[in-house]
Amino acid sequence: MATVRKVKDIIEPIYVTEGAGVLLRRSLGTQRLNYLDPFLLFDHFGSRNPQDYLAGFPMHPHRGIETVTYVLDGLVDHKDSMGNAGTIGGGDVQWMTSGSGIIHEEMPKESDQGIMQGFQLWVNLPAKLKMTQPRYQEINSFEIPEVKNDDGVLVRVIAGEFEGVNGAINEIYADPEYLDVYLPAGTSFEQTITRGHTVFAYLFEGEGIFGGYETDSLEKVSTIQATQLIVLGGGDVVKVHTNQEPARFLLMSGKPLDEPIVRYGPFVMNTNEEIQHALEDIQNNTFVK
Repeated sequence: MATVRKVKDIIEPIYVTEGAGVLLRRSLGTQRLNYLDPFLLFDHFGSRNPQDYLAGFPMHPHRGIETVTYVLDGLVDHKDSMGNAGTIGGGDVQWMTSGSGIIHEEMPKESDQGIMQGFQLWVNLPAKLKMTQPRYQEINSFEIPEVKNDDGVLVRVIAGEFEGVNGAINEIYADPEYLDVYLPAGTSFEQTITRGHTVFAYLFEGEGIFGGYETDSLEKVSTIQATQLIVLGGGDVVKVHTNQEPARFLLMSGKPLDEPIVRYGPFVMNTNEEIQHALEDIQNNTFVK
């Protein structure tokens, strides 16, 4: 019999300023919750005030990780040391494997709709791929499959699989799942997740009940309200349902690496020596291989 994953922890995002002065809400990559193997960082950016985001993220390096940027509203210009350049907008995804080293910039533009909103996730790379060749994937909104059920539940399958529909992003080592889920009031969602994989949800609109029901008492898990990151425990199945209010959340899962992690800003490696080598590469202008 399948085991429903129960709520293990609930994280309230904190406000941080990054880049050249972008205001973010961070719920993963803090003192409260350092990382959820293989996930290293999760930020929610969103504001109706252009001064909160227009300074953007000028050219900066990454090594040893993958970054996933999902834009809901507004536009973000980008370019990198591999020669990629373009603009991602509402519903688009940018999945970048930094590997041995990439230098890029992400510059939000003032939104005609009056709001900029999106998310960035950092996914760790295993030691054997830390110095792999960088790769860039840009997925337009229309390329992301959507599954809509008769009750109005809508799931955008960015990575992974839902009800037999495969996501737009593939060939990622961590075997990730990245779903954007909308539940109308009075509906439910269920997804099987590989046992042993790390799972969390980020509820950014409305309210929902995560974890189904307690097995013995059938008492409901407490309703969780936006905006919160929900860490789910072990098991096979994720269950979420709504009562009087709708909910929208991101569901993410991935295969843990169980390897040492050494961070230094945009570098995530396995040893202090590898971090020092990255810094020397920056100083010697040998960072981009």
